[in-house]
Amino acid sequence: MSAQQSQGIQTLLEAEKAAAKIVQEARQYRVQKLKDARSEATKEIEEYKKAKEAEFKKFEASHAGTTSEAQAAIDKDTEVKLQSISDSYNSHKNEVVQKLLDRVTQVKPELHKNLKKVQS
Repeated sequence: MSAQQSQGIQTLLEAEKAAAKIVQEARQYRVQKLKDARSEATKEIEEYKKAKEAEFKKFEASHAGTTSEAQAAIDKDTEVKLQSISDSYNSHKNEVVQKLLDRVTQVKPELHKNLKKVQS
């Protein structure tokens, strides 16, 4: 009976070793699959990034002329407005200076309204 128990134990130990080997292989397979998946995802990301960069460069090139045209139009409009402001300044500066001088030189000395109330 001891031989049968010994043989049964030996069979169980062999089965346990085989199971451990299968588990180890499964772990290695899983690790390899994860590595493969990561490298594949990295490749896809790089391809997607390259495609989007190319698309952006194409868009940028097609709209580059529009930007320079818009900038030229804005510069022209700015020059027109600056000229208008300058013309307005030149045409009204004498009037403004004269009004300021009139106000400064025409002083009517009188008491402040608050001072009048206190004295009453």
